[in-house]
Amino acid sequence: MEAHDCAVYMKRILVVDDDIEVLETIQLILEIGGFKVSALNDGEEVFNRIESFNPDLILLDISLGHIDGRILCEQLKSIESTSKIPILLISGLYDAKDFTTLNYGQDDFLSKPFQMDVLLKKITKILNLEESEPSFLLN
Repeated sequence: MEAHDCAVYMKRILVVDDDIEVLETIQLILEIGGFKVSALNDGEEVFNRIESFNPDLILLDISLGHIDGRILCEQLKSIESTSKIPILLISGLYDAKDFTTLNYGQDDFLSKPFQMDVLLKKITKILNLEESEPSFLLN
């Protein structure tokens, strides 16, 4: 495959986190990893951004200021037009073990701080559908 062909196959990831430093770091790592990234620091704009960006995956922080990412995840999964978009929840407030029994519709969960290679492995698994069950890898 030639370099200019890669753009056709770039997976689109919407990253939603109210911490600008975390958002910019994740965006940089994902872009280096070959993904097309749209970064958003306001949960209220998620639906508009989904419509304009058409993501293959949403990386969604649980704590978005006055918006709870878990509720947002449930809303996204309950709407037909967004229900099939995989969602990877991230949080510094919870551990992966907390999410072995809690399900908000997320396809997987990653606790902060995380290693970028673990994030990339989870994204690859979700997008390639290598597993049907969430792995909840501990980092």
